[in-house]
Amino acid sequence: MVSKKQRLASVDALRGFDMFWIIGGEALFLPLFALTGWSVFHFGHGQMQHTQWHGFSFYDLIFPLFIFLSGVTLGLANKSLRGLPVSDRAPVYRKAVKRLFLLILLGVVYNHGWGSGIPADLGEVRYASVLARIGFAWFFAAMIVWHCTLRTQSVIAVTILLGYWLLQTLFGNLTPEGSVNAWVDQHVLPGITYQNRAYDPEGVLSTIPAIANALGGVFAGRWLAHHSGDHKAILKGLFMAATVSLLAGFLWHWVYPVNKELWTSSFVLITCGCCLLLLGIFYLVVDVWHWKRFTYIFSVIGCNAILVYLGTSLVNWQYSSKSLFGGIAAALPQQAAGTFLIACGVILLQWLVLRFLYKRGIFISP
Repeated sequence: MVSKKQRLASVDALRGFDMFWIIGGEALFLPLFALTGWSVFHFGHGQMQHTQWHGFSFYDLIFPLFIFLSGVTLGLANKSLRGLPVSDRAPVYRKAVKRLFLLILLGVVYNHGWGSGIPADLGEVRYASVLARIGFAWFFAAMIVWHCTLRTQSVIAVTILLGYWLLQTLFGNLTPEGSVNAWVDQHVLPGITYQNRAYDPEGVLSTIPAIANALGGVFAGRWLAHHSGDHKAILKGLFMAATVSLLAGFLWHWVYPVNKELWTSSFVLITCGCCLLLLGIFYLVVDVWHWKRFTYIFSVIGCNAILVYLGTSLVNWQYSSKSLFGGIAAALPQQAAGTFLIACGVILLQWLVLRFLYKRGIFISP
């Protein structure tokens, strides 16, 4: 729903940067640390692990960054359905609902469907998924954007953050079993939870604040569209907003911890701040400085992001990389060097497939 004129190369490149870590980038740090002994690679490896409960790491940003960028595209389009007749709205609604249910279905496929095989036991399906959350966050953000004024959108975003905070603190505690999220998922969420936990990290209640992540992207997208061509104003706004969001999230963390598993409101602020910071950096590098090679490498990945994500579950890229580069890896004097070569092969194979699609203008999206 975003015209070609409204697309920014920095947004596609940032989406590709986000997915780069999904397709194997996170596996590069450990062998690099073994080869060099440099502490920076050990630190990087630590940042490629999800935080177990309270706290934040870079890898915790991958998921909310994708949601944020889906909001950016909504903001760039700046589409409104207010005042339009039902006949004009209906096709847009159908497309939005179709996209939502397709992402839910693809999420089930990514989770490998039914644990008990066929005949299918619907009670053994994990319906909650990363793709489903992306679908719900985008869908509700789109409905808000299409039907509400900018002021109302801002009020809704603040209400979501404050309301979720009160809900979590008044009706439970921030523990895996004692959280209100666990109670809701046990009583409302159909099917099974992730690893049969008391809560699902992509469960019902924690999807609500993810809408605020998408709305944060909407506000950023509108800022980009409103100040189109004024690089100074765009960068100033993005970096100032990032600073405010990060500071607010950090201060809130002391009374309401940052927690990805529960997707706390403080986590929303921290991730939105990081997303704004990255968007500003990529806008500077890609749209202001025009580093085309940098743009191309990541844009190839970003233009087929959903396909990339599905491919990590459905294709054994590690096996393919070992089949092609295993002999060379085994001949290298250090095991870590072989491990690093295989990890690079995993990324290269996926990138070449995506480049094949990119060159032919094949972009697969729900």
